Amino acid sequence: MKLCWLDIRNGGGAREAIIEEAVHQRIDAVVAADPADLEVIPPTVKKVLFPLTDALPDKLEPADLVIVTPARHGEPADLAGRHPDVEFGRFVEITDPASLEEACRAARHEQWSVLAFRDPTKIPLEIVLAAGAGANGSVITQVADVEEAQIVFGVLEHGSDGVMLAPRAIGEATSLKAAATGRSADLVLEELEVTAISRAGMGERVCVDTCSHFRPDEGILVGSYSHGMILCCSETHPLPYMPTRPFRVNAGALHSYTLSDGGRTNYLSELGAGRRVLAVDSKGRARPVTVGRVKIETRPMLAINAVSASGVNINLIVQDDWHVRVLGPGGAVLNVTDLTAGTKLLGCLPREQRHVGYPIDEFCIEE
Repeated sequence: MKLCWLDIRNGGGAREAIIEEAVHQRIDAVVAADPADLEVIPPTVKKVLFPLTDALPDKLEPADLVIVTPARHGEPADLAGRHPDVEFGRFVEITDPASLEEACRAARHEQWSVLAFRDPTKIPLEIVLAAGAGANGSVITQVADVEEAQIVFGVLEHGSDGVMLAPRAIGEATSLKAAATGRSADLVLEELEVTAISRAGMGERVCVDTCSHFRPDEGILVGSYSHGMILCCSETHPLPYMPTRPFRVNAGALHSYTLSDGGRTNYLSELGAGRRVLAVDSKGRARPVTVGRVKIETRPMLAINAVSASGVNINLIVQDDWHVRVLGPGGAVLNVTDLTAGTKLLGCLPREQRHVGYPIDEFCIEE
């Protein structure tokens, strides 16, 4: 779990509401410039003092941690010797090679490093994270909004240990905490048994090309009904007549549902560059991936009917070609044209019906 710090130093009139939301969302720390603003923070939230003035206040309590700029306030190690009951961390603004090197040293040696990057490139952050790899301290990166926080959490795959955000509106603490959660909740996959295979004539099928590299036992969940989907395999595995495309899933007919992050479904026809779908492996581990493009083309289609052990009927219509594949138990890669009645597949059975893609508990029949 990534650390979320809320900076209320310029919180204005909404400060009380922002603090209330932060506590409710279990934000890790609240950052203030005045120790008095930390008095109302409960002990479940770390109290961080980050002065805006050139001098530290005489009274640091109730701060748990004080972030200092050494040129203005002194070295964290020296301050810790004078104030043994308070932790100290270092603030570095990265503007040039010298300050970048200072940030790298902080990441290697300080318990807490708060970093601000002047330029929008994330390369300096990559350098700092690489320099501090394996160190015991935590790197907190200042971000402008939740969208930037999501990027910072993913830099060099490991990301910054946390972010510091100055919220501009109520609700941003909730969004930040959701972004920090990172990975999607794992899914429960079930074995499905094929009951029938039939040709379905011509139709438009959708290839979903993502900005990510699928793993060999990974794909996306697709189905004609929202209550049951089959795990369609990526084109990670070699084919004799064409190169592998490890970013692609030949997913199915354009009317089909696929599962997106947060439990929402989308029609394949709705997907496009910048949308998100859920990559799922044969063990049910899930992660959101970004769609780079979709390819919709007319092809002969194949209908796959299957049933779960509990009797739920599932349908998937895909391109009728042997290089289109689905996944079976244990991550077995199965060409759709080789499927027969009795073949076991992997799938997911969402419990709720859908309204514009959102799960809802209501009466609905899909056939």
